[in-house]
Amino acid sequence: MESLKTILYFSLFRYPLTMEEVCHFSVSKDCPQIAIELETLVEQKIIFRIDEFYLSENDPGSIQKRKNGNKMAIDALIKAKQKAAFIAKFPFVEAVGVSGSLSKGYYDNESDIDFFVITKPEKIWICRSLLMLYKKIFLLNSRKFFCINYFLSSGSLEIEEKNRFTATEIKTLIPFQGKDVFKEFYLKNKWVAEVLGEFNPQFEKIENIQKPRFTRFSEIILNNGVGNILDNMFKSTTVYFWKIKFRKMNNEEFKIALKSTKNISKHHPLNFQKKVITSLNHKYEEVRLKHNIELTKEYV
Repeated sequence: MESLKTILYFSLFRYPLTMEEVCHFSVSKDCPQIAIELETLVEQKIIFRIDEFYLSENDPGSIQKRKNGNKMAIDALIKAKQKAAFIAKFPFVEAVGVSGSLSKGYYDNESDIDFFVITKPEKIWICRSLLMLYKKIFLLNSRKFFCINYFLSSGSLEIEEKNRFTATEIKTLIPFQGKDVFKEFYLKNKWVAEVLGEFNPQFEKIENIQKPRFTRFSEIILNNGVGNILDNMFKSTTVYFWKIKFRKMNNEEFKIALKSTKNISKHHPLNFQKKVITSLNHKYEEVRLKHNIELTKEYV
């Protein structure tokens, strides 16, 4: 029932899928068999089919919503590529990609452009602080086209949380800058194929980063013990203010939503990953009660 799990997952975002898309997110690549499974689910009224789209509920409005979002995503991706090239010029940035709704080909007036940034080891917090400083001063802290809430060190590329949410984010990630680093990133996260099936990132579309002279000079100046001390200072200061700002969040939630280590900086105070997994498990339970179909639960 992998196809059902995929449709239920995307239904959380009111995003209906085609048969080819369901196949793309399945461990099995036997698309004819998946098509038969989908039609069986439709006949049993477990899911619905409208035109070429499969939905968990009879919601025609979600199809038009998707189509509108797909159109808006075309222009947003152009802006995202330009912003990624800009972000790549900052000190210690080794790779930049786009995640979130835009990486699935969807964008609307409520969307942000979410960037996934890979940095040089032990320089995450310098890099993050410089980018946040630029955002606050020059963009007046607007996140619309410059949402940089996930940083990863190239010294530790394997994602720790191995679940359907993170697997979907990795599989749909659009890499723009840093070809060699992204090749290593996908090698370290081969586990995604066990959750959502094999996929082949298009490395030929990823550009190699060209750093300006000033950036290269900055990296030379800070690529030493002084830079490491500065990185630790930025980390400690940031985490200190986060703990004050989000003091109502318990320690376990803080560790997931605001993960702050030498190799990871994640700023997701709404704990979106946990909310998605929880909502998905509720969907599974509804299917069990209504149709007597047992689906393996997901974990954060």
